[in-house]
Amino acid sequence: MDFRSSDTVPGPRGEDVLPSTATAAVKVVVVGGFGVGKTTMVGSVSEIRPLTTEETMTQAGVGVDDNKGVEAKTATTVAMDFGRISLSEELILYLFGTPGQERFWFLWNGLFEGALGAVVLIDTRRLQTSFDVIGRLEERGVPFVVAVNTFPGAPHHPVEALRNALDLPEEVPMIDCDARLRTSSRDVLMTLMRYLHSLAVPLAG
Repeated sequence: MDFRSSDTVPGPRGEDVLPSTATAAVKVVVVGGFGVGKTTMVGSVSEIRPLTTEETMTQAGVGVDDNKGVEAKTATTVAMDFGRISLSEELILYLFGTPGQERFWFLWNGLFEGALGAVVLIDTRRLQTSFDVIGRLEERGVPFVVAVNTFPGAPHHPVEALRNALDLPEEVPMIDCDARLRTSSRDVLMTLMRYLHSLAVPLAG
């Protein structure tokens, strides 16, 4: 068979190649209820073209998925989102966004395998969707930070009121964010990394 140059398999795109200075990689999951902005956050902060598994919502989800407050949403993540960001020349974060609907939560087991920490995105218009998510993280012993995603018209609550509503320990960081903005999403990830470092320091001592 005559293989010509046009028949060769192309290599990875330049943006997908890891920096030669990278020495450490960390897996982080982005979790939250349906429609809180997980896909948006992964997409806004990723330095590579993000992988998404969004599918158009159909009548099959009627009466099963709780879309109260986000009725205009037409697509949903059915497996995961994936992205990558370099926090420094040495440190790379691999981001995995989880599906929000409870019927897809069985996929969480694989997505959490090897994860160092998590970001919990919340929407103050639908705070109740966060309770089970946080509970699952606490059951698994996965350290996490809470990011309050800003939505137009969403009510603003004092931090302590949100902590009490979510039953969050004082040491768990909480930060406001706009998941659409790369800088804001990056700040959330930096907050998580600082929190993970603070947990590791006493163990090292």
